[in-house]
Amino acid sequence: MLSAKALERDMRVLIYTPDKAVSEVMNQLLWSASATAFLPHCSPQNELAALTPIIIQHEADGLLHDEVLLNLRSEHPPFFSRFQRLIEIVSTDEADRLAARDRFKFYRDRGYEIRSHDLSKGKS
Repeated sequence: MLSAKALERDMRVLIYTPDKAVSEVMNQLLWSASATAFLPHCSPQNELAALTPIIIQHEADGLLHDEVLLNLRSEHPPFFSRFQRLIEIVSTDEADRLAARDRFKFYRDRGYEIRSHDLSKGKS
């Protein structure tokens, strides 16, 4: 999981979701990781949010850090430029791929270096 890799590098992660329902799904997914791979996470409203390395958030206000942004929305986040790293996840769904192309063009047109990683390579 990308969030685990960031934690290994002592980086904080903001998982930016489209809405509350997806935030809740992400929360459950992170809790379902194996006990030896616990990924500490919470919402920005949690009293421990300032100390927690992974924040799951669906609103654009009250950002707690500027290290790694994992965007799960179909549009570019309005605050993306404040982050040191931006990660976009693109599925094989054609609509998702088209939206991702628009976001990548938006970032590239603003001078940001784009690096792509095909996570499906080498998998059967």
